Amino acid sequence: MEKNNYITPLGHKRLLDELENLLKHERPEVTRLVQWAASNGDRSENADYLYGKRRLREIDRRIRFLTQRLDASVVVDPLKINSNKIQFGATIELLDEEGKTKTFTIVGVDEVDTSMGRISWQSPVGKSLIGKSSGEEVLVKVPSGEIIYEVISITYKHIE
Repeated sequence: MEKNNYITPLGHKRLLDELENLLKHERPEVTRLVQWAASNGDRSENADYLYGKRRLREIDRRIRFLTQRLDASVVVDPLKINSNKIQFGATIELLDEEGKTKTFTIVGVDEVDTSMGRISWQSPVGKSLIGKSSGEEVLVKVPSGEIIYEVISITYKHIE
């Protein structure tokens, strides 16, 4: 049985857009290139043909992956969540041991972007935060050791 792929509406749209682009634009274009290259004769030393066939395999592999992820997706809209505990889609402000604040948004595994503070609900930090409330301290085990955060605020807002 397939595991659920929790994802925000924006993440779901990005996967759909990528799949549509592959199916409607990239794959037909590469298929035309391969057909043209095949019509030029000897395929064993035809770089366009060999590259095209390899690129088609990569595209088909990505299409299968995206289709599986979308089939297993459960879209969770943070705007529809009303909770005072940290759940999928929450944007959390944390205070670390050195008095620095950090902001994380808990998203699906296909949406992770640490430079924007988007962490997976399955990451060590994400798993540690789920179910916590404002004011609670959270012990997070990371490869370099342990970090203690205090949850300052929890909001559910549109993820851009």
